[in-house]
Amino acid sequence: MSDTATGPEPRVFVDKQSPKAYHALVQTSDAVRTTAADAGLDRILVELVNLRVSQINGCAYCLHVHTRAALRAGETTQRLGVLAAWRDTEVFTERERAALALAEATTAPADGAAQDAAYAQARAVFTDDELSAVVWVAITINAFNRVSILSKHPVRPNPAP
Repeated sequence: MSDTATGPEPRVFVDKQSPKAYHALVQTSDAVRTTAADAGLDRILVELVNLRVSQINGCAYCLHVHTRAALRAGETTQRLGVLAAWRDTEVFTERERAALALAEATTAPADGAAQDAAYAQARAVFTDDELSAVVWVAITINAFNRVSILSKHPVRPNPAP
């Protein structure tokens, strides 16, 4: 139990506490990255999935990491700025929209109607390999989100240029 006079108890960084388990997750992530590349998924699309799932889950650390990765891959600040409201914009391609819908359905699978609609949308624009890769990207970032959220991994300010 935390003492309000001294603040909340520190969190265990589960990645550091259980390095073998975390290493297995990193290996899974590496395999998923290869799977996505082998399927022909663009790196920007992969990062959009990582970011949208991290937005839904509220993972500040993963948002920090994957915003930087998306920018390095050539993503624009305009599209990053409106990603949370992607359905209300015209800046994402049909494939990106399908990937984002499928990522959301993977993150919140209890909504069967939304899941069915997202899956149908994805089937219309992705090969089986691409669709599977998008789902694996969403599954993997969901796992990393849980590690970072429950560990309360900090996001510190970037150093001044």
